[in-house]
Amino acid sequence: MKASTENWSGRIPLMLAHCAGMVDLVALPVWVGALIAQYQFTPQQAGGLATLFLIGAVISSLFFAPRFNRIDSRTAAAAGFAIACLAFFAAAFVSDFAPLAVLHFVAGVAIGCALSFTHGTIAHSANPHRLFAIVGMALGVFAIVFLGITPNLIAAFGGPMLFRTFAVIMAVAAIAAIVAFPTATARSGEDIIEEVSHLRPAVWFGIAGVSCMALTQAMMFSFLERIGIDRGFGREAVTGVLITLGFVNLFPAPLAALLERRVSPHRVLFVGPIVQALIALAISFGSSFPAYAAPAIFFAAVMIFSHTFAFGVLSKLDPTARALAGTPAMLMTGSAVGPILGGTLVQGFGYGSLGVAAVVFAVIAVFLFSKVHAPDTPILAAPDEPKAV
Repeated sequence: MKASTENWSGRIPLMLAHCAGMVDLVALPVWVGALIAQYQFTPQQAGGLATLFLIGAVISSLFFAPRFNRIDSRTAAAAGFAIACLAFFAAAFVSDFAPLAVLHFVAGVAIGCALSFTHGTIAHSANPHRLFAIVGMALGVFAIVFLGITPNLIAAFGGPMLFRTFAVIMAVAAIAAIVAFPTATARSGEDIIEEVSHLRPAVWFGIAGVSCMALTQAMMFSFLERIGIDRGFGREAVTGVLITLGFVNLFPAPLAALLERRVSPHRVLFVGPIVQALIALAISFGSSFPAYAAPAIFFAAVMIFSHTFAFGVLSKLDPTARALAGTPAMLMTGSAVGPILGGTLVQGFGYGSLGVAAVVFAVIAVFLFSKVHAPDTPILAAPDEPKAV
């Protein structure tokens, strides 16, 4: 059977690719925590290394997304993950900031390429909302395994084990891409629409809104582990919170798929940033373990649920899939700023400042998402079709 987005032989490589490419969404607390605890970097330095990785992904995605329809997706995805594997493997053998910075950036560039072609392929499927929910559910399973195993491996074998784990993840994704990366299902009228060079203004507002939510996600999530440790809750208890968070992350993607036609996506995009900010406030100011743990386990789920709806909305606004091929750029533009901004705020003002900043970005995100459903001139209508009102 030929692998495609409409059968499981093609969906499984996409699931693996999504998990590998979105590793920061799962790994940031362990990643930044290991850089601080194992490598003795300051919060700003540790956040800066994560930021360099994400900046590399943004630059790469901005380059490859407009070229999505002109480059072979299987080759690009496989090559990207393979290069990322080599970069992370090399990172396991160095401990100084400068070489780690270079390797983080290289890995980010490679993953940005691979993930752009992964998400562009998903966007070209028959039902992008549903398929993105499927790969999102896979990310939830991946989170349970990663957060359940990796902190203990790092505690037992040291910081380099983090990068060896990343290397193995990237190798699996590269092999899956080589073997069965799917072909996308073409959409009607695509050849006409694809000639149009400009995206709708509503698409850009949606991209900016997702970036704001990603910024809050990365800023807060990067220090989720350190908040618990520094408040004296103990490593085992904090690891338990991370594992529980992974289990919770199993549900938002399938729930988003179930509610696709039952809930207004614009309502989700309006409420999502508000809920995200309220949870961030609770985590950053909660002084007892229950006050920290209860909101923490739901934090990433808000982003996964909201982004699934955003993905579906943007796929309808941009049939060329160029915008969604740039998903790494829209997510990681915000995410790239998050770790270093969070580290700077923590060093200067303490953990409470993260919650205050989250509120500010939530207000901006709500404003941006309010423009996504505004009346907009269609990009191009086929001659026999009426223009959208």
